[in-house]
Amino acid sequence: MSQGQVLLSRRRLLKTAAKAGAVLTLPYVVPGAVLGKDGGVAPSERIILGGIGIGNRGTYDLGCFLHEPDVRFVAVCDVKGERRKVVKEMVDNRYGNRDCATYIDLRELLARRDIDAVLIATGPSWHGTAAILAAQAGKDVYCEKPCTRNIAQSLALAQVFRRTGRVFQAGTQRRSLPNFVYAVELARSGRLGKLQTMYAHPMTLNVQSSGWLPAEPERSREDVDWDLYLGPAPWRPFNAKHLRSFDFEEGGGLVGGGCLPWGSHCVDLCQWANDADRTAPAEYEPKEGQLHARYANGVRLIIRMNGWLPLGSCPVRFEGDKGWVETGDDAELVASSPALLAGKGVKIPGYPADFHIRNFLDCVKTRARTRSDAEATCYAHIACHAANIALFLGRKVCYDPAQNEFPNDDEANRLRSEALREPWRL
Repeated sequence: MSQGQVLLSRRRLLKTAAKAGAVLTLPYVVPGAVLGKDGGVAPSERIILGGIGIGNRGTYDLGCFLHEPDVRFVAVCDVKGERRKVVKEMVDNRYGNRDCATYIDLRELLARRDIDAVLIATGPSWHGTAAILAAQAGKDVYCEKPCTRNIAQSLALAQVFRRTGRVFQAGTQRRSLPNFVYAVELARSGRLGKLQTMYAHPMTLNVQSSGWLPAEPERSREDVDWDLYLGPAPWRPFNAKHLRSFDFEEGGGLVGGGCLPWGSHCVDLCQWANDADRTAPAEYEPKEGQLHARYANGVRLIIRMNGWLPLGSCPVRFEGDKGWVETGDDAELVASSPALLAGKGVKIPGYPADFHIRNFLDCVKTRARTRSDAEATCYAHIACHAANIALFLGRKVCYDPAQNEFPNDDEANRLRSEALREPWRL
């Protein structure tokens, strides 16, 4: 039979089979990695991730995400050209391709329907607005702290994630570290007796209104998009000193540290220890170089710079009527009784984010609440913002966490929110 006859016979066979409704299949080998075998992760199980504002801290976070086998990072948005280049090279080198997309405007990245979640690690003035925009775009969010600029934005953050059902994790990774978890559990379980006083460490206790630096010539948009860098923050002239990792707006137009950003770690842990993730202290008063707060259940919170055991940065201390415990970033635990430390578990010094990021990824898949969800983040930040307001005013303020206002205090109430630049009013 000639070659032409063979081809003709094959065509006839296919036509006959088609008329008979037969299904012809040929063997097809599927790579094991596509099915999730051989250590691979099936594409259907991968979380497609984008990044917004990936600076020094964000680069560390991104490294933790890239180590997770079920994450695929596909795009970075940054107003700084240098950062876009650095992150793209980091991601492309990881995957051995040139596929990582770059954007200047976060709205373009958020418009991508293939992206499931975003890492937000911009300067603090952008965190809350970017997180809200991401939730409205249908994305889950891992957001560095401090997450909000003021009390009103804290409430808006919780509301939008409640309404959209998106998963949120604040970058308060100490909620996922064994020594802090153990100390909090001692307080919550009653092993310290009735909880009486908690201590948190701030960055500073100096708070002032933000200001301007002298104007300098603006750079090209490809280098630094100054208007997008400012985003919702009040306009001011370009000055390169504003381009540091923690920018000039560290919450509510009040700068100088105050109870943010470290307070978003330490106060957050105190909130958790007091089972107060859905409320905040009712009183705040600057006193003797400290900030004293009190919850409705009578537990006191003292935010102080000094008086700590040498246990590393971000220390917390919990005192009950039967004992106390203190810990910090070196992962050591010190308690009033050795018996309280029995079973304290493994020591992991420093403040790695791996466990916290893994918790976020697991919750993206299961739709469960993360360890630092939007509600807990909202009220921990309200506690910090209210403390900053008391420090700024230099007097005692009372806060109603049910009505989210300072009763009969117009001066304090005006500091709950601020005007945002168009078009970032949400």
